[in-house]
Amino acid sequence: MLAPLLLGALAVLLAWPVPLLLAGARWTRRSPAAALVLWQSIAIAGGLSMIGALLTFGLQPYGDHLVAGILGLVRGEGEADFWHVFALAGAVLLTGHLLLNLVLTVVTAERDRRRHAQLLMLLSTPGADGSRVLDSPAPVAYCLPGALSSVTVVSAGLIDLLDEPGMLAVIEHEKAHVRQRHDVVLVAFRAWYMSLPWFPIAYRAQHEVGLLVELLADDHARRAVDDSVLAQTITRVGEGHGASDALATRVERLGPDARPLPHPVEALVVAAAVSLLAVPTLLLLAPAVADLAALAA
Repeated sequence: MLAPLLLGALAVLLAWPVPLLLAGARWTRRSPAAALVLWQSIAIAGGLSMIGALLTFGLQPYGDHLVAGILGLVRGEGEADFWHVFALAGAVLLTGHLLLNLVLTVVTAERDRRRHAQLLMLLSTPGADGSRVLDSPAPVAYCLPGALSSVTVVSAGLIDLLDEPGMLAVIEHEKAHVRQRHDVVLVAFRAWYMSLPWFPIAYRAQHEVGLLVELLADDHARRAVDDSVLAQTITRVGEGHGASDALATRVERLGPDARPLPHPVEALVVAAAVSLLAVPTLLLLAPAVADLAALAA
């Protein structure tokens, strides 16, 4: 019973209090890369723990650990009662539910991207550096990622609004989204939210990850322009879309008083993320590995 209990406890922690604390933390703005790694680790480890707890409990009548239980179930050894069968069914249904929503989210996102790309070719004109220009007075800039090619879209209103350094900041920001494949990360967390729409933390996670990828893109743009230029550009572009907490956060971290997270602390965050992934993996596979090592000895 030890593995199911530990996995169940970890699943509960990663499903509510841990992501809730992380969503309210302010240090994540100082190191968005480390925070994004931690968010991804929480999502993966949480899913492994939930499924693993049900699976290891459900397979107990068939073997002493996960691998032995699966082999015993396949061979028809052992006999499970109602609760073990219920746990196995829950593990299968939960796994199928998560995978199905991931596939549906990816398919829907790709379908919408293709439709958007077709409309973009009709409604825009070629711009500099392979970008597309929309004939709109509103200051707009975004990237349209693709599996093989991506395009940066800007509006005529944005070109009229910004000077050359400002446009460089925008282009570098959008290029970062494409190069770092932020669309893949966002799709994964959107699938998590679609799988558990009644789960408040799933929405919070999606919102926080969305902000973190914007901060990461800002950090890339800072290599090409001064922080003051980037902050001014964010403010001027944001004025056309209304004030928001995300906008204020992006500008605030570019101020003279903003400090990045110390490297040792970042290393601790990454180590914590790796540990979160290691714990459910070890609980699921370590007993089987130990048995194989004993047989080999």
